[in-house]
Amino acid sequence: MRSVAGMKINSSQLWVHDQDVALDFWTNQVGMEVRSDVTVAEMGDFRWLAVGPAGQPDVSLVLMAIPGPPMMDDETAAQVADLMAKGFAGTLFLGTDDCQATYEQLRDRGVEFIDPPTAMSYGIDASFRDPSGNSVRLTQVHPEFG
Repeated sequence: MRSVAGMKINSSQLWVHDQDVALDFWTNQVGMEVRSDVTVAEMGDFRWLAVGPAGQPDVSLVLMAIPGPPMMDDETAAQVADLMAKGFAGTLFLGTDDCQATYEQLRDRGVEFIDPPTAMSYGIDASFRDPSGNSVRLTQVHPEFG
């Protein structure tokens, strides 16, 4: 299969319970930068909130509030919130050159880890959850896996 010229990933999204809490966590604790914070009045005050890692200006993580009707019915919104709380609404993988050092920096900023850095066959891996329950893995991948 041939690739499509010029196509790249520029953003992905995480569902969040509270965009302000998520913004504080991802910027002040994890150390990401604000990429965009725009409220669109004509779309019912829809807020497009995106952050991204320093040094990667072309990559953003959209911190998306769980929408209500008409986009998502109440039952579906509750299911999404339940999956988030269990850490099963998807996983964000953050790469680092030094998992132990990054772990210590984030822990010192108040990030509560589920698993400390652990040697795995593919590298070194640690995990935490954001305030909405989303699963995040911090990985230092061996070159042959990267």
